[in-house]
Amino acid sequence: MKSRFAPSPTGYLHIGGARTALFAWTWAKKQKGQFVLRIEDTDRERSTQASVDAILDGMSWLGLEHDEGPFYQTERFDRYKEIIQQLLDEDNAYYCECSKERLQILRDELTEKGEKAKYDGCCRDKKLNSGVVRFKNPIAGFVTFKDAVKGSISIGNQELDDLIIARSDGTPTYNLTVVVDDHDMDIDTVIRGDDHINNTPRQINLYEALGWSLPKFAHLPMILGSDGARLSKRHGAVSVMAYRDEGFLPEALLNYLVRLGWSHGDQEVFSLSEIVELFELKDINKAPASFNQEKLLWLNQEYIKSASVAHLLENLAWHLDHQSVDTSTGPALESVVAHLQERSKTLVEMVDGMKMFYQDFDEFDEKLSAKQFKDSQPLELLLTKLSALDNWVADNIKDQIKQVCTELDIGFGKIGQPFRLALSGNGNAGNIDIVAQLVGKDRTLKRLQMALDYIAQHSH
Repeated sequence: MKSRFAPSPTGYLHIGGARTALFAWTWAKKQKGQFVLRIEDTDRERSTQASVDAILDGMSWLGLEHDEGPFYQTERFDRYKEIIQQLLDEDNAYYCECSKERLQILRDELTEKGEKAKYDGCCRDKKLNSGVVRFKNPIAGFVTFKDAVKGSISIGNQELDDLIIARSDGTPTYNLTVVVDDHDMDIDTVIRGDDHINNTPRQINLYEALGWSLPKFAHLPMILGSDGARLSKRHGAVSVMAYRDEGFLPEALLNYLVRLGWSHGDQEVFSLSEIVELFELKDINKAPASFNQEKLLWLNQEYIKSASVAHLLENLAWHLDHQSVDTSTGPALESVVAHLQERSKTLVEMVDGMKMFYQDFDEFDEKLSAKQFKDSQPLELLLTKLSALDNWVADNIKDQIKQVCTELDIGFGKIGQPFRLALSGNGNAGNIDIVAQLVGKDRTLKRLQMALDYIAQHSH
C-alpha cells in the first residue's frame, strides 16, 4: 500500500500542502504501507532549489518522514518520452500545429456562444510529425469514478478536450507525468486537494489508454480563511516554517491541520499515534474547512503545558539561537522552562519570558514605573531583608515579603507589584518568589537597588 505527496517546488510548503502531506502520510501509516515524496519540478521556469529545500525543511520539521524518495520528475524525462511515443504509436495521441492565435480565436468564439472553451480537434486526423502532442480523448461515453471523499463522480467525455501531453519542445505536461509516476511508483491511493479534481477524468482516460490499473482517489476539501475566502497570504502566516518561526510546536500544528476537514467525535487534542489509529478517508468532510488562528494558538498552549521540559528544550534551541539569548550563565534552563510552561502560548513568548533570567536590562517600563515606583520604603526594607538571606529559595523569599507587609502594615500588592517590576523591567513575571529564586540573589539585589535609584531620581 502506497500513498504520495507530490508538491511543485514553486514556493514554500504552505498550510494546504502540509495538510495533504499529513493525510497521505497518516493513510500510509494506517495501512502499514509506504509514504512516497515526489517533487514535481517539470515547470523549469518556476521551480527553484530554494523551494525544494523549503519543502524538505517543512516536512522534516513536521516529522512527516518519507519512506521512498524524494523522486524528481526532471530526472525521469526519458521515461515520459517513451510513454508519449507509445501513445503516438498506438494512435492514442497526435501532433498538433495550431497556433496560439488560432486557439485564442477559437476560445473567444466558444465563450461568446456560452459554450465551454475547448480544443476542436482540428489536427486530430492530420498525421503531422511536429508541434505539441495531444492525447486523443474518447469522444463518447462517461468517465465515472468513486472518490473516497466526494462519492461518485461522472463526467461526459464530450466535456473534455484533447489535452496537451507534451509541449512543442518535447517536455511533458503535468497530467501525463503524474499518471506515469503514480503508475511506476505503485501508488494505490492518490490523496490530493480538490483543486485537482478536474484533472482526474483526463488522467483516468490516460490510464485506460495505457492499459494500466487505476488507483483510488481521495480529493480533500479546500481550506478557507476565517472570512470564507480561499486561504492566502493575507490570512497571516501560510508557510509552515513561518509557524515554526512564530513559536508553534510541530505536533500542535499537525493536530490543528488534521482537524481541518477530519474529525472524531468532539475530540480536539490528538497525539500523532491516535491520529493514525483513528483516521479513515471516509471520515473526511466534504465541505471546505475554515482556518482559525485563535484555535491554533489555544492548541499550541495546550501542547506547551503538557509537553516534557526536554521536548520543549529541543524546540526552543532554534528560538534561543535566533534571538541570541545566551543561557550559559544564570539558572538551570530546565527550571526556567518549567516555570514558564503554564503561561506561554508560543515558544517565542516563552523566550521573551526567559530573557529576564539571563539578560540584564537598564530601564523600566515607563507607564508601570510611574504607577508602581512611588514609595521607596517597602523596597528598601525588602532589600535589607533579602541581602541578609542565606538560603535563597522561594519559600524563604516569600517569608521576607510577608514580613515587610507585616512590619509596614501594607497589603501584598504594595510590595509585590513594585518588586515584580524591579525584577522583570516590564512587569511580566509569574510567581514573584519563584522568579526571584530563579533570577538569583545577586541579580535580584542589583535590580532592587536599580529600582530604588530610579525612585530617588524621579521623586520631586
